[in-house]
Amino acid sequence: MKNNILFLFLLITIISCKEKNAKSSTNESIPKETTNEKIYNGTGNVTQGLAETQIKSLISCNQGGSRISGVGEIKDDLGNSWTVPGINHFNETTKASDLYNECNSITPNNLSEIDMNSVPVFEIDSDGEIITGYLFADNYFELYINGKLIAVDPIPFTPFNSNIVKFKVKKPYTIAVKLIDWEEHLGLGSENNRGKDFHPGDGGFIASFSDGTITNSKWKAQTFYTAPISDLSCLSEIGEKRISSNCSTDGVDNGTAFYGIHWKIPENSFDVTFNDSQWPNATTYTEDEIGVNNKKAYMNFIEKFSGKGAEFIWSTNVVLDNEVIVRYKVE
Repeated sequence: MKNNILFLFLLITIISCKEKNAKSSTNESIPKETTNEKIYNGTGNVTQGLAETQIKSLISCNQGGSRISGVGEIKDDLGNSWTVPGINHFNETTKASDLYNECNSITPNNLSEIDMNSVPVFEIDSDGEIITGYLFADNYFELYINGKLIAVDPIPFTPFNSNIVKFKVKKPYTIAVKLIDWEEHLGLGSENNRGKDFHPGDGGFIASFSDGTITNSKWKAQTFYTAPISDLSCLSEIGEKRISSNCSTDGVDNGTAFYGIHWKIPENSFDVTFNDSQWPNATTYTEDEIGVNNKKAYMNFIEKFSGKGAEFIWSTNVVLDNEVIVRYKVE
């Protein structure tokens, strides 16, 4: 009888241990990214880790402070491919004329050293007004007027530069600008900076135009790529407003397991007829927040930027939002 009882006890113990081990094995087999993705309920598409490099660098510049401007591709969990840091027309479109460009050895001390007559005029309307624009982007811009791409930034990443454009157009007209905060670690929105291998960079865009148009909070701004995200639960959305203000912006030594969030850009988002009424208004940032006080590309021509009343603009997160479109209708 004792032997039977002992045998029954041992059998129950063995079965119990197997069940515990099975549960433990099941939990351990769930990938971390699958567990985290369950807590993301937004409208974006989630990717994780580094992208595959497609273009090592869009330009070669031997000046100090020049970073490699690579382009990569990464797939989300549904198999969709995303170009990072963003689809661009750098190799297909006229480059904006230089105000300041160390890669081209153009480093004037002030506007009096700029040959304004050498700046080409892009014609939208033959009977329109010639408008001159002054632009500074951290890092890259593509400028559309009434849906037509007229110029792109000649330096995708660094060294920091500034530009001048001219276009002929009738009012009202619509300005749309694709902005990209470039990245060293493709797909992860980060770079080697401030003592950390993976540190998120920051963006920023400011412009003024000769007809009195300036960047400010009246512009619309929407983000289409946010990274790096270490915890998907920090993200939220209110209507069309994509919010990452609760997400960490700290640099780390290894961010290869971090996430990127991507949204498809509407095909007509640069056109006059595009309805941006539900987009958030642009968020403005100070010169100190963007960190331009030591950048000659900006400071040498400050009278055409903040001196004209223009403000730095971006989406709601100037650090984590890497691909942004801003729009404004000039009446």
